[in-house]
Amino acid sequence: MDKKEITLEQIDDAEKQIISLQRKINYDTKDLTLEIFVQKFIQEEFFIPSYQRKFIWDQNNKVSFVESVLLGLPIPFMFFAECKDGNLEIIDGAQRIQTIVEFIQGKLKLSKLSKLTKLEGFTFLDLPKSRQKKILNRTLRVVVLDVKTSLGIRQDLFKRINTSGKKATDSEIRRGSYPGKLTTFIEECCNNKLFIKLCPIPKKKEDRQERFELVLRFYAYLYNYKNFEHSVNKFLDDFLIENLNTFNELQYKTDFENMLKFVQENFKFGFAKTQKAKTTPRVRFEAISVGVALALKEYPNLQVDNIDWINSTTFKKQTTSDASNNNGKLAERVEFVRDKLIGRKNDSGDASNF
Repeated sequence: MDKKEITLEQIDDAEKQIISLQRKINYDTKDLTLEIFVQKFIQEEFFIPSYQRKFIWDQNNKVSFVESVLLGLPIPFMFFAECKDGNLEIIDGAQRIQTIVEFIQGKLKLSKLSKLTKLEGFTFLDLPKSRQKKILNRTLRVVVLDVKTSLGIRQDLFKRINTSGKKATDSEIRRGSYPGKLTTFIEECCNNKLFIKLCPIPKKKEDRQERFELVLRFYAYLYNYKNFEHSVNKFLDDFLIENLNTFNELQYKTDFENMLKFVQENFKFGFAKTQKAKTTPRVRFEAISVGVALALKEYPNLQVDNIDWINSTTFKKQTTSDASNNNGKLAERVEFVRDKLIGRKNDSGDASNF
């Protein structure tokens, strides 16, 4: 594309516009204890304005936030605005504050925590007094806008905070939360040229660590699919953590590369549905990659005449119905591919399953 020439006059006009519209906002930062947050909110000295969204966090969101607080993890700044009567309007942080209040009042029961599993079923009131005091003394940072900040600016700030940026994907969070040998190894697998060729992924998804997700699923399901229950994220987290620095790198590398080679030689479109496909469905990738690897574990020199069954109604049903959270369906689709490749008949005696 030809670059548009920007004139000196345009530069001058742009600079003037920035200066004229630039909002000079005075603000202060405060570190407040959770005890203060609760007291001020109950007394309505901290309040939620009418333009804010309603409290929408579900149980998992609330428990996850409380766990972050208990672990002492960094919590993003909250934004308040000072009012003429001295009260503080909550611009951003309403859901966090309401969760803190609910927890400290003993109304939030902890469940399904990812780290602090020993607190299952606990409320704040079940904790020893010494721990309660430590929690109440935990501080969070607040940015407080000057009382002169207009309503329009406050609403604009709320909108920008809540619409700018994208929520990190589960794979992005997982990749960034658990650095280690296995994480590094999976990243190397993601750059495997044959994998990239056989498994088309749109650039936007690729940038959001979709390849990392697929490779991790391959290993987690290959080595442990029979123990999968229903929560994909927890299953993948646990697998990554448990094998982070203790996995057999040579075995992992061999299984992955042998699987890719077999797919290249026998699957016309790789993991994709068609030659021109620009994306690869996760369930289809799981079925083919894990099924092939399972078959190769039984028959390392496996050779097949055809894979016509890939166009069968059964295979299409298993790889178009998103049953990722169902143990039976996961086992069914990976074992279907395994059994078709090695010529093993199903319970009905049908080897073609058309």
